[in-house]
Amino acid sequence: MRWLTLTLIVLIAALQWPLWLGKGSWLRVWQLDSQVEEQRAANAVLVGRNAALDAEVRDLKQGSAAIEERARNELGMIRNNEVFFQLLDNSTASETP
Repeated sequence: MRWLTLTLIVLIAALQWPLWLGKGSWLRVWQLDSQVEEQRAANAVLVGRNAALDAEVRDLKQGSAAIEERARNELGMIRNNEVFFQLLDNSTASETP
């Protein structure tokens, strides 16, 4: 009777091994679930970034205000008959010879 019990315990353990620690085990499923959640979070960030870029592209295509703003800020351009004033801080003014 003792051998039968021992044999059944070994058989049950052999059947449970792939379920808990094998290739398609619960442990692997939990790892994949955590990876999927991390990827979903990364995708949500990228979706937000893509939406902002899409809005900027639509604004540049449709309106001239965004183009004018970029030209002023990034390229330092001014309109005709416009006077450009550049104000310096006291700290940068004292450093200039």
